Amino acid sequence: MTSVEEPARPGVRVRDGARTKAEILDVATQEFARAGFDGARVDEIAARTRTTKRMIYYYFGGKEQLFTAVLERAYGVVREAEQQLDVEHLDPVAAIRRLAELTFDHHERHPDFIRLVSIENIHDAEHIAASEKLGRIGSPALEVIRRILAAGQESGLFTADADAVDLHAMISSFCFFRVANRHTFGALFGRDLVDPARRERYRTMLGDMVIAYLTAERAGG
Repeated sequence: MTSVEEPARPGVRVRDGARTKAEILDVATQEFARAGFDGARVDEIAARTRTTKRMIYYYFGGKEQLFTAVLERAYGVVREAEQQLDVEHLDPVAAIRRLAELTFDHHERHPDFIRLVSIENIHDAEHIAASEKLGRIGSPALEVIRRILAAGQESGLFTADADAVDLHAMISSFCFFRVANRHTFGALFGRDLVDPARRERYRTMLGDMVIAYLTAERAGG
C-alpha cells in the first residue's frame, strides 16, 4: 500500500496533523458512545470528518487502536480535572465533599465518557489492559483521597479503617449510576435522576453519604 500523502511544509503538517487527529477523536468518541465498539464503523467516522478511512488508519492503525485512543483521551480529561483539584486549604470534611462534587460534575458533563466505560466493561476492559498509557496514568484523585483520609483520621473525624480505593468506588458508583441508568430508572420509577430541579439535592446527598460513612462508628468484631 502506498504511503499517505501529507503537506510538504513541516509546520503546516504538524498543525494539520494535530487538528485532524483531534477531529477524528471527537467524532470517534461520539460514534463509539452511540453504537458501541462492535457497532461503530470507521467508514462512518471518516464520512463525518474532513478526512478518509485511509488517513484514520494512518494515524491510529485500526479500529481497535482508535477505540483505545478514544478511551485514553477520555480518561485523560478526568485525570486533568483531578490534578487541578485544590483542597489543601479545606478541613477534611469539606475537602472530601469537594472531591465528591468534582466527580459528580464531571460525570454529568460527560455522558459519552459513561457510555464508553460501560462499553469497555462489556469487553472486559481489554483495551485498557493493553494500553501502556492508561497503565501509567494512575489517578491523582486517589492520592488526594489518601491525604484527606489521613488528615481526617489523625484529627479523629474519620474512622481509621476507611480505604481510599473503596471510597473512590463509592463516589464513582453513585455518579456513574445517575447518568448511566437515567433512562431505565426513569422508566421503572418515574424519576429523572438528571432532572435539573433535583441536581443540587443529589449533589448534596452524595457528599452527605460519603461523610456519614467516614464518620460512622463501625460495629466491633
